[in-house]
Amino acid sequence: MALSKSALKGRIVSEMTALGAEPAGKHSWVERMAEAIANAVVDEIQANATTNVSGGSSAGTWPVT
Repeated sequence: MALSKSALKGRIVSEMTALGAEPAGKHSWVERMAEAIANAVVDEIQANATTNVSGGSSAGTWPVT
């Protein structure tokens, strides 16, 4: 499964809305906050995550992209 900033943003908005946040309106920060969080999480994972392959010709530690 590929990481998607927009899909993660949508999920964050949904979770915040379920907790009572208003996603729309003149003073709502829900959409912008969700976008900032999603961007940061996906960028951090893509920059630093690794996975271990324990056997076969691809054995070793590889970055998650």
